[in-house]
Amino acid sequence: MGRIGLSSARLVLFAGLLAASLVPSCAAAEIKTSTTEWSFRLLLPNGVTGAESLAFDARGQGPYTGVSDGRVLKWGGSAVGWTTFAHHASYRKIPLCTVPVVPSEETESLCGRPLGLAFHHKSGDLYIADAYKGLMRVGPDGREAEVLATGADGVPFNFVNGIDVDQATGDVYFTDSSVTYPRRFNTEIMMNADATGRLLKYNATTKQVTVLEDGLPYPNGVAVSHDRTYVVVAHTVPCQAHRYYLRGPKAGHYELLADLPGYPDNVRRDGKGGYWVALNQEKGRPNTTMAPVKHLVGVRLDANGMEVEELTAAKGVTLSEVTERNGTKWLGSVELDYIGLVS
Repeated sequence: MGRIGLSSARLVLFAGLLAASLVPSCAAAEIKTSTTEWSFRLLLPNGVTGAESLAFDARGQGPYTGVSDGRVLKWGGSAVGWTTFAHHASYRKIPLCTVPVVPSEETESLCGRPLGLAFHHKSGDLYIADAYKGLMRVGPDGREAEVLATGADGVPFNFVNGIDVDQATGDVYFTDSSVTYPRRFNTEIMMNADATGRLLKYNATTKQVTVLEDGLPYPNGVAVSHDRTYVVVAHTVPCQAHRYYLRGPKAGHYELLADLPGYPDNVRRDGKGGYWVALNQEKGRPNTTMAPVKHLVGVRLDANGMEVEELTAAKGVTLSEVTERNGTKWLGSVELDYIGLVS
């Protein structure tokens, strides 16, 4: 959800039924390649950008997504379109939020900038990682979100980013990407090799926030593992995914899960025991003058961190999230003037 090379291009959200083909290789290294050639696109309302993260409620309604003016929007189908579902208290109180006259980059610290979204299905609550306002929660009916926490261990949150919920306990895991730089200056995190990010836990019972790991380089997306024994954390820099063990003999241990072929944003569980990792930019190819045959926008990892599937798209397309729902891959996309889909 931290962006690489932020632009004023319009942001879109699109759902794709993806055609698949197999890359010839030995069975042990076989990687499936899917393109976004056959896709349906949902445009966000005029005047806002976003689609950083996607969420569906327990009834399967949505998707929900956060946008640049501080709101969380809900898609109600083609007949209804987008409606406002939630927002920080400032959104209604500050005229610049509802009637923007300056770029959102100038107002997001006032109005809020919701990034990560995750529902707790039993309660129906939506948890929101707002880059500036902190960890927030809103009930099943939406409206004004409650701020649950704005700091931990005496250190204020500075760039709250990815989020996921343990559906069994209701505990919330989220990242603070840097205690030095806010979201607006996310490129400085990379340029200065900032490693002040944190992985945090909000205990649903005690209402307390605990720092699980600190001193992290640009921690971004978060996903609780299928068996709830660890949390996967995507590091935008240095293009890696790690895991923090919650229980078992490795409890409290933080280790590398996978090196990634690009700069990751969100990570989400798939339906096969692994994880989808969205890429908002590929790694550079040193000493290469030819254009790449395929442009990666996402990868699927198995439970051991091995890459088993790739998503490709036209050059210039980037993804912020890949979420599976009823056999369909929903793709959150940002920074695009258009959607160009190629095999």
